Amino acid sequence: MKMIKTIKITGILLTVLLLNTRIWAQNGSGQLIVPLSEPGKPYKLSAGLVRGSITVTGYEGKDIVIDAQSGEEKRGHVKEDGNGMKRLIGNNNLDITAEEKNNEVNVGGSAGKLVNLIIKVPQNGAKLKLSAINDGNIMVSNVKGELEVINVNGHIKLTGVSGSVVANTINGDVTVTFRSIDPKAAMAFTTLNGNVDVTFPATLKANVKLKSDRGDIYTDFDVVNTVQKPAVTKTNKNGMYSLKFDDWVYGKIDGGGPEMLMKNMNGNIYIRKAK
Repeated sequence: MKMIKTIKITGILLTVLLLNTRIWAQNGSGQLIVPLSEPGKPYKLSAGLVRGSITVTGYEGKDIVIDAQSGEEKRGHVKEDGNGMKRLIGNNNLDITAEEKNNEVNVGGSAGKLVNLIIKVPQNGAKLKLSAINDGNIMVSNVKGELEVINVNGHIKLTGVSGSVVANTINGDVTVTFRSIDPKAAMAFTTLNGNVDVTFPATLKANVKLKSDRGDIYTDFDVVNTVQKPAVTKTNKNGMYSLKFDDWVYGKIDGGGPEMLMKNMNGNIYIRKAK
């Protein structure tokens, strides 16, 4: 049975449960180095924050390296009480945990604090699941694998990624630039308030399903539209009848392939061909 490794930062007080892991913390920041049980093999990283940003970058190393910063201190926030007294020392201590088992790493932060995570991961074989709610964006670069990214009040920006992506936010832009894609994977890119802007390799073969309620759709790919009847929903409530028409734009790029779904309400959709 393999050992579960759990590491926790609480301010400058550290509990080290794995002796061969190097950790330091100072002035509201800290670093965790999390070795994988099977270096060089596919791995899974899950990271979620209630408040703060997550930045993930692929590098040539074999460990997962997590830097944590207090968002309040980074903002230079100074808190005053009602009498004009300024806080010199406050409760900005970090509370970040990382747990590794069988090449699966779970990272979490304190629900009440603004924390920014900067994570370095091995470039290949990644399965990332990242989420944030308030006060931050999610950014990923130079990673190959399966990416699932969910935000609520913030942007999603993925740069130089390879593989497949599912990206969804509510208030923010979704911007993705692929280096290469999994030719068999369906993908989805959605937001409510913001632009959806995705750059694919020029060799893309896909079926596209697109909808922008209050915006326009642009592309420099040759898209062959496929005619489909709009879905009609009929409802009857207390003798009142209503019809709802759900219009989507359907098309094929280079003969078609996996489905690429893109949807927003307020904003434009851009499907770009890499130059």
